[in-house]
Amino acid sequence: MKLQLTFFLTMVTLLFFSGCSKEVEEYNKPAIYWYGKIIDAVSNGDVDKADDYYASLQGEHIGSPLLPEATMILAIAHMHYEEYLLTEHFLNEYVKRYANVNEVEFAEFLKVKAKYMALPNPRRDQVLISDAIEGAKVFKRKYPNSQYYALVDSMLTNLYLADAVLNETIASLYERIDKPRAAAFYRAKLPQKWIKWDEIERANTAWYKSMFEGDGTSSWYAFLIPDTQSVVSRNTVQNDINETK
Repeated sequence: MKLQLTFFLTMVTLLFFSGCSKEVEEYNKPAIYWYGKIIDAVSNGDVDKADDYYASLQGEHIGSPLLPEATMILAIAHMHYEEYLLTEHFLNEYVKRYANVNEVEFAEFLKVKAKYMALPNPRRDQVLISDAIEGAKVFKRKYPNSQYYALVDSMLTNLYLADAVLNETIASLYERIDKPRAAAFYRAKLPQKWIKWDEIERANTAWYKSMFEGDGTSSWYAFLIPDTQSVVSRNTVQNDINETK
């Protein structure tokens, strides 16, 4: 009886730990096996697992003709799930290792698109807007006859508008803290004279965001901020006064 109880407890323990253990590690598989695993993982929405399978495909079959397609599949999959940094990583890998001339153009277009789509709220990332604008301008210079030229041009126009809204937001902030020279500097940054800026309407901010972020010109908590100037603001205003004397 004691022996049977010991055996039963041992089996229960083994079953418990086997259920909690990770998947059996796989290695030394054909390239088509890893490629199929990548497709299955992407189809099921598990892009992280697909990245793991891609690492196995690349590690075990560095010269496989399946690698270029698998790389592009993962770039597009990460873009679909709004993981734009990983999108750019796989596109860079694709351009560097696998793409011919025509494929480079498509990959570069996707890189511009990824930067553009990574800007759901342009008031939050000035550097990313600048990088996206520069990327779009480079694409237009390199591929003036591209079939994607019109799309990139439309994205670039929207990016210029986003940049202008951001500059106006920063200028308004400087006005509120009594830094008129800084405000004037940012208001002067309207690089595209062909855009009729007085006809541009500010994008509407969702009510649940405007409660905390404001609309770019003011915030709900503005009444809590005292009218006294900070040390930096006092010095700035004083410098302006001295220059006018």
